[in-house]
Amino acid sequence: MNHVLPRLRPLDEHRPARAIADGARIGHVHLKVADIDRALDFYCGVLGFELMQRYGSQAAFVSAGGYHHHIGLNTWESAGGLAPAPGTTGLYHLAILYPTRAALADALRRLMAAGIQLDGASDHGVSEALYLRDPDQNGVELYWDKPREAWPTAPDGQLKMHTRRLDLQSLLSET
Repeated sequence: MNHVLPRLRPLDEHRPARAIADGARIGHVHLKVADIDRALDFYCGVLGFELMQRYGSQAAFVSAGGYHHHIGLNTWESAGGLAPAPGTTGLYHLAILYPTRAALADALRRLMAAGIQLDGASDHGVSEALYLRDPDQNGVELYWDKPREAWPTAPDGQLKMHTRRLDLQSLLSET
């Protein structure tokens, strides 16, 4: 994914009067899907998430590490539906953070074994990422964060992320 976003306003113009609480984070994402079994085949069968709870063909909740759920899947408004058309708003992608580069390499091997094509693979300086689509055409990013001390910064200390080609062979050499 090689998107360059123009900086329209200085960062200071978007600073809140009071910052969000330390420790706040995104807890889960809930996706509309056309078919629960097909979605579970991907999220559990390919990526390795654990099914925590299922409500027939209408909803399922999957997790990494036994959490109640990281991803909710439902057909409440989308059973048999189509992916949103290009040019519409909505979710760009969900991002799944892996704890190590070796774990990301394992995810790549799983994708390859399942015959799932990548949309892209990038080194962002702060992270390395794989981009793909789930069976409902939702964007999915699989990534790991590099150690903070390795993040690129400008002379003034500002974070200086970039997008460069990720060397997949190097990633696959991780064990």
